[in-house]
Amino acid sequence: MQGILLQVIRFGFLILLWLFVYAIIRAMRSDLAAAGGNRTTVRSGRAERKQRAGRPRGTARYLVVTAGALANTRITLGTQPVLIGRADDSTLVLTDDYASERHARLSPRGDDWYVEDLGSTNGTYLDRTKVTTAVRAPLNTPIRVGKTVIELRP
Repeated sequence: MQGILLQVIRFGFLILLWLFVYAIIRAMRSDLAAAGGNRTTVRSGRAERKQRAGRPRGTARYLVVTAGALANTRITLGTQPVLIGRADDSTLVLTDDYASERHARLSPRGDDWYVEDLGSTNGTYLDRTKVTTAVRAPLNTPIRVGKTVIELRP
């Protein structure tokens, strides 16, 4: 009887050990995916020049992270909205504990870009002012999402 009990305990310990290893591997995969979160659209030189030629001077072409874990990250802006948050399908994936899964969105409207908070816990700030509705985001104005600060640049 004691031999069977000892075997069951050994088998249970082995299962717990494998579950622990699986949890570690899963956590490492999610951290690696978040570290590679700068999802930018790769364009040919011709397509990018053509897109630049169609925009008047003074409009935003890049989204630059100026502070936070992803400082100096630059995303080329197109015609699609930019989703910011911790979710893996975000355009700018943040590893910030103060950012929500889907925290904020930057959307183009004509030549201007608008920032809106998507119901985040800690809020989105445009130059120290809390964003409650879609607000026009001027060039070189800090937008704070958690501990991350981003700016639209020409």
